[in-house]
Amino acid sequence: MPEPKIFYGWWIVLASMIIGIYIAGSFFYGFAFFVGPIRDEFDWTTTVIAVAVGLRTMEMGLAAPIMGFLTDRLGPRKLVLIGGMVGGLGLMLLSQMDSIFEFFIASIVMSVGFSACGGVVLTTVVANWFRTRVGLAMGLTTAGFGLGGIMVPLVSWLVKTYEWRTALVVLAIGSWIILPLCALVLRHKPEQYGYTPDGENQFSTSETASLENVGMEFTARQAVKTKTFWILALATAVGFMSMNAVVVLVADHLNARGIAEGSTKEVVVIMFIPLLSVVGRLGFGWLSDTLSKNRLLALAIMLQVIGLIVFSCAPNLVALVVFLITFGIGYGGSIALRPAIQRKYFGRNSFGAIQGLMMTILTVGGVIGPLLAGWIFDWRSDYQMAWIIFAVANALTIPFTLAMKNPRKDFKM
Repeated sequence: MPEPKIFYGWWIVLASMIIGIYIAGSFFYGFAFFVGPIRDEFDWTTTVIAVAVGLRTMEMGLAAPIMGFLTDRLGPRKLVLIGGMVGGLGLMLLSQMDSIFEFFIASIVMSVGFSACGGVVLTTVVANWFRTRVGLAMGLTTAGFGLGGIMVPLVSWLVKTYEWRTALVVLAIGSWIILPLCALVLRHKPEQYGYTPDGENQFSTSETASLENVGMEFTARQAVKTKTFWILALATAVGFMSMNAVVVLVADHLNARGIAEGSTKEVVVIMFIPLLSVVGRLGFGWLSDTLSKNRLLALAIMLQVIGLIVFSCAPNLVALVVFLITFGIGYGGSIALRPAIQRKYFGRNSFGAIQGLMMTILTVGGVIGPLLAGWIFDWRSDYQMAWIIFAVANALTIPFTLAMKNPRKDFKM
């Protein structure tokens, strides 16, 4: 077949970025603007909101191995098509809820839908299409979730102008339109369409079907028997613990420190956390194709530690700027590096299944983070202790990330 001007894998990356932008903007970062209005309307505690977020995160973690397995077997298109519709249904249900039970049910439905078109599915398809440039491709793909920050002003405006229920209806309709359209671009594995990873060589489908990755490939069962799997999973789970807590509760933290709800300063902070994470995702992803991925991950974690310590201080302009730069770039870098490290150590044949198992472990951290921070706030009326605890926990993972070894050298297949 004629060689295309642009390798098709990059179109998959672009579609994945758009999916990430919408899911992150509506479901993840944008949710911060719904915490206060929902809590105030129903007179709930912050802990109740955090429990719902915890259930949402836990469901995504439990679904991750299933989504990874299905992506390895069926490809991404069907999953994203169905997931976009179900996720939109969850947003619509949330707009109509009037009780804690309905709140929890809507949160779970959203999670089921968006987990079918989220990070596990998208990074798996990208891992299938790239090998030598997987770091950059992962950086661009995960940058989509960071660029979800561009939707923050829109979500804030919708909530302030039309109240939170109408805002959720608008976001649900967007999910039903945007995500299925992007799904049409996605393809499973390059060999099925006459390509090889990275587009370095194009052959006929019959020829590429016989080509295999020359590196050692791990099954999910083999991967979980290695120390490297657990170090990578646990270290990034601790990072996800703090990241999820910050993203969900940042608006409430700023309000507690005297920054008005819906103010320009609040919107700017919430918007620039994900936007600056794009710098980390792209920068660390690009660097990881040539430099030590382990050392880069340790550096990314250290930046998060610095950011959390600064965030625990008074929210003056200098502190907020330092927090945004260090925490945003740091957690963005760690998000891009984790799947790139996984691809390097465990291969691509079972990438989805291994990715799903890792996401289940990350979920534990994602559930604990908002719950712990919310409980501390209900106890002390301040989040400072939570940010310090998260900073210490992240710092403790750095030596382990530096000590990670390639499991292929020790594991007997």
